[in-house]
Amino acid sequence: MQARRTKKEFRLDSRFCFKLPATLGDRGTMPYERLNVADDLARWLAELGFTDFTHVISEQDLELTKHFREVVQRAGEALAKGQTIKRKDLNEINTTAMLPPPIPQLSKNGQHSIWLATELGAVLSMIARDFIELATGPLSAQVKLCAHPSCQGVFVDESRPKNRRWCSMQTCGNLMKKTKIQQRN
Repeated sequence: MQARRTKKEFRLDSRFCFKLPATLGDRGTMPYERLNVADDLARWLAELGFTDFTHVISEQDLELTKHFREVVQRAGEALAKGQTIKRKDLNEINTTAMLPPPIPQLSKNGQHSIWLATELGAVLSMIARDFIELATGPLSAQVKLCAHPSCQGVFVDESRPKNRRWCSMQTCGNLMKKTKIQQRN
């Protein structure tokens, strides 16, 4: 039996650029912050695979990351709604994408890629570049907002029929199904 995930755990089951906005949960009702202190950001980076990250995370880094998180969230929402991304958000994404990205490396066994980032800006650059690739590519039309009223997470629907409604079936989808069953009883 799979252990139930807690709100404190990071949601890493989405497209790379949307892993950052997922650090704020339950956007539609009572937002749940997963990046409360600098150590939370360091843990998120490690869970993303940036284990060689040498930069000491400061409170200023944390605030910068939260700010950029909301830029990506707003831009993702605009894509999902078929709207134009606000100029201010476009400028921040483009400026962040100009920062040097992480350096791809081979893992010790030579069978996997890992990313070497010594500065937080490198990770944010990688997020910005992934968003730009998504927004300008064929998957931009598949960006959606989770239908769970408390979630409002941004995700890419890569299902064959293109009718996915939830950011994750394991979380929001199951919760919605349970709610419907309870309402019927």
